[in-house]
Amino acid sequence: MRQPARIGFVGVGRMGANMVRRLRDRQETVVAVYDKALARADDLAAELGCEAAVTPARVAEVADVIFTVVSDDDAMRQIFSETDRESLLHYAKDRLFINCATLSPAVHIDVEILIAQRGGKSLEACMASSITQARQGTLYLMCGGREDLFESVKPLLNKLSARLRYVGSAGEAAKVKALVNMVMNCNTATLAEGLGLGAALGLDLTILRDVFGQTGAASRVLETDGEDMQRRAHDCYFSAAHAAKDSGIALSLAKTVGLTVPLAQATYDQYLRLVALGKGELDKSALSELTFKDRSSQ
Repeated sequence: MRQPARIGFVGVGRMGANMVRRLRDRQETVVAVYDKALARADDLAAELGCEAAVTPARVAEVADVIFTVVSDDDAMRQIFSETDRESLLHYAKDRLFINCATLSPAVHIDVEILIAQRGGKSLEACMASSITQARQGTLYLMCGGREDLFESVKPLLNKLSARLRYVGSAGEAAKVKALVNMVMNCNTATLAEGLGLGAALGLDLTILRDVFGQTGAASRVLETDGEDMQRRAHDCYFSAAHAAKDSGIALSLAKTVGLTVPLAQATYDQYLRLVALGKGELDKSALSELTFKDRSSQ
């Protein structure tokens, strides 16, 4: 009888930690977690009764399947460093890595090559959802890599996802995810301006949001961020800093094909401004702090 997979996680921030909890809820065997904030990993490991690894390499040593949920390209290259003996590559042989972060497509491609060279396998599983969906197991996952590998790991991914979508080879899912977030971020910036202008005109924003929702101004961002913008409730589900990073990835992709995307550029500039004001760890809805006349970020 085949033994259940031993699962490890590298990166247990808001998303990663709730993915781990979900897998434990579904009776998966989680053996180790690691985070560069060691105390965070310690707390989660104590909650779940697994090992708090002190290096990424230790996670790969004790696990068969390793999920990575890190912040950016630099963090990903670090945990898959060719020269650092504490990296995941030190125990890559016969391991499966499922990489969930929003990264530049080239990084996903490079990581797949490095893992394959050492006898391991990898799949990108980019997430188009937030913390609540991670905990509930209703993520939308866009996957890239070998299609046969995607098919083989579906039963595990289904425990985290309400919808799986195979996009293509390594890097292709990352391209799609970058465009998803580019459009979402533009919608967020536009909504912040619409509500800010509505407030300046003396309109009732609750009524305005309801009208938006019944007309061509409707969007998912209106549903998730509209009330938060009105009430200045910016508890973080998807940070402004991450929004800036993701918009930057999309702009870089546009540059590679010689395409000008002025709305995406303007949105990126707004997020950079918010980060420069020290508000990067607020939710992306905090863009409204830049568009309401009576708010302090003007």
